Amino acid sequence: MTVSDRVRVKNVEILSDDYYLLKKTTFEYRRANGEWQTQARETYDRGNCATVLPYNLAQRTVILVRQFRYPAYVNGYDDLLIEAAAGVLDGEAPEVRIRAEAEEETGYRLGDIRKIFEAFTSPGSVTEKLYFFVAEYDPSMRIGNGGGLADEGEDIEVLELPIDQALAMIADGRIVDAKTIMLLQYAALNIFR
Repeated sequence: MTVSDRVRVKNVEILSDDYYLLKKTTFEYRRANGEWQTQARETYDRGNCATVLPYNLAQRTVILVRQFRYPAYVNGYDDLLIEAAAGVLDGEAPEVRIRAEAEEETGYRLGDIRKIFEAFTSPGSVTEKLYFFVAEYDPSMRIGNGGGLADEGEDIEVLELPIDQALAMIADGRIVDAKTIMLLQYAALNIFR
């Protein structure tokens, strides 16, 4: 029996279709004991995304960005978030979109990128799947200042940090973004050994 055999959707109501899509779905779910149970869940569909960690093995550095995130602010985080460059796929392949995002946000035109995994970061309510990439960079790949797109509300600062400092920033609470923590820990275990 697949999960599809255990779910019967009864009703889908669109609660908001402004910036992204918020739905309330009523469905029946067949429990492990065979009984059907009616449940209702709200799901937030913002589209799938990609993220990349540019790294320089010789210099032992990574490129991150710092920017304002209203949802983090409204949840009590009174600082700019330090993150790996990322963006919504908008119908493009993850590899294509992340190259454009890296260029827009960091100013680097990356060469070879490598997909390392995919993950759902908040599967209890958000439909987003995130595609994780790493890519080597060197100073010659910098083609601009980065900073994001002002017409999209982006005001991004580019950070080049030693990997050890970035990892310490997780421990002391200066890096609190899940995708960035996952990429930095991957880098510590698999790249900067």
